[in-house]
Amino acid sequence: MTLMPHSRPYHHGDLRAALLISAERTLREKGAAALSLRELARDIGVSHAAPGRHFKDKQALLDALAMTGYSRLHQLLEEAVVPDIPLGPHITALARVYLTFTVENAALVELMYARKHDPDIDAPLADAVERSMRSFVRLIEDAQRRGEIVAGDPERLTLVAAAGIHGLAGLVTTGALTADAALAGLDEHIHLILHGLKPR
Repeated sequence: MTLMPHSRPYHHGDLRAALLISAERTLREKGAAALSLRELARDIGVSHAAPGRHFKDKQALLDALAMTGYSRLHQLLEEAVVPDIPLGPHITALARVYLTFTVENAALVELMYARKHDPDIDAPLADAVERSMRSFVRLIEDAQRRGEIVAGDPERLTLVAAAGIHGLAGLVTTGALTADAALAGLDEHIHLILHGLKPR
């Protein structure tokens, strides 16, 4: 179900999903500061009290949006996992999914990371954050078992690799690099992450 701004009034169905769709559109177009449960209710044509059945306040709405983002990212990364292919192409495939998701959902990803680092993050959202990176961690663990990369804490090694990929996405979202250029150079970027800058 896709809702457009000022579409016909909402009558039935999944109110929570409708609120999240409308909220994500507002987040993308106007930013988190513009989000309001009262405005969302008006946008989809329900009473001002109706959103309260699903979100006790704006923070609960923001957490639900972040959870949705992490769940979608996790699903996309899991779909990109292809067993028994070389490490380079495999990590590049995951990086391409992550980079594309981040560029296409910049405002949502900003919210996701803001909530990720909040000391008051609740357990379900913390679990969603961890689950979203599981594909990368599993890839690192498998590569370690095959002797393709160094031994060490797989979560730490995942953080190092993910930082390079997230940094590339950040260059795109801030306008320092075009998305096309980032995607075109992704193979080389991953090669440098895996092999470093030292001459060989």
